[in-house]
Amino acid sequence: MTAQPFGALAGIRVIDLSRVLAGPYCTQVLGDHGAEVIKIEPPQGDETRGWGPPFRDGDASYFIGVNRNKRVVSLDLAHPKGREVLLRLLEDADVLVENFKTGTLEKWRLGYESVLAPRFPGLIHCRVSGFGADGPFGGKVGYDAVAQAMSGLMSINGLPEGDPLRLGTPVADLATGLNATIGILLALIERGRSGKGQFVEATLYDSGIALLHPHLANFLMSGKTPGRTGNAHPNIAPYDCFETANGAIFLGVGNDRQFARFCDKIGAPVLAADPRFLTNGDRSRNRVPLRAELEALLAKVDGRAFADELLNEGVPCGPVLNIPEVAAHPHTLHREMIVESGEYRGFGVPVKLSRTPGGVASTPRPFGADTRELLAAAGYDPGTVDTLIDEGIAFDRRKTD
Repeated sequence: MTAQPFGALAGIRVIDLSRVLAGPYCTQVLGDHGAEVIKIEPPQGDETRGWGPPFRDGDASYFIGVNRNKRVVSLDLAHPKGREVLLRLLEDADVLVENFKTGTLEKWRLGYESVLAPRFPGLIHCRVSGFGADGPFGGKVGYDAVAQAMSGLMSINGLPEGDPLRLGTPVADLATGLNATIGILLALIERGRSGKGQFVEATLYDSGIALLHPHLANFLMSGKTPGRTGNAHPNIAPYDCFETANGAIFLGVGNDRQFARFCDKIGAPVLAADPRFLTNGDRSRNRVPLRAELEALLAKVDGRAFADELLNEGVPCGPVLNIPEVAAHPHTLHREMIVESGEYRGFGVPVKLSRTPGGVASTPRPFGADTRELLAAAGYDPGTVDTLIDEGIAFDRRKTD
């Protein structure tokens, strides 16, 4: 395997020491757009290789979903010789991504300020963590659900009469991965001017708080604690899920013109002239009687056909689809949001660039598959590579004990 000859980030080399989700999601985005990503796993491997079922060839879908477009090597970085190999790999790297517990690299004498920046002045070092290195929770371990709880996301998710609810997708991890990607790209742009690398930090806690719009904005202005509104929007109406004759649809009316069009299509233009519903502010204040009116009207319609009609009229609306329906949907396929390569199937590249679109150059690799090749490329002769593997410094097979 060679560096990917496509994508906006072709020529950028990334050393990925991260595991689980936020860091690997970040580096997969970089790899999708052409960066050469070298994933360095611990001897036991990224733990998400075991986060299943389902499994294929011993690796879980959880791992496979965020680890394409990477070459993989395994090193024991707790051993000084393993860190020597890492330093050699960093000699021609542009970016280092890691999510070790705060202080780990410093303990290994690989701290950014003390070692990496002086030795590799152009290196961009991105750290993903739960809470950051300082502050009341500095250095604490954080997982997505904990970040959702502590950032307030759970408090505004769920039914009004229900308990706080974790979002079904690991949104704090995914947002942190995207924020890490943004930070790296910003640092690469700045390095083009200054020639200098810098330290980039993205945390689950910060990312969770940054996802609180409009609830945090509402609180900061009004002083009122936001509550759970189920599928309804706290600031817009009607913006909610409604049952129809053949399943649920989501109606997202964003302005008065859209509301009038909706009322015409549903056969109730009188609603648009009702003083209770004239403006969004009126509709929000009178959302309970409005919902009762709409429930009675929508219960009789073919929801999927009606949603298409509304979209054609410029009124945002869509059926509530399950995952198999989304994966098979004609628009999903048209947008190339399901990609296939042999047995591999994954989500597509969501950011489309016209000249350098990126894509899937390589599917997720088995543990240690590229250890020998990458060590040879780093200048180690075959005998030395054998010695590193025999001594438990590098691994081409997963350590099980």
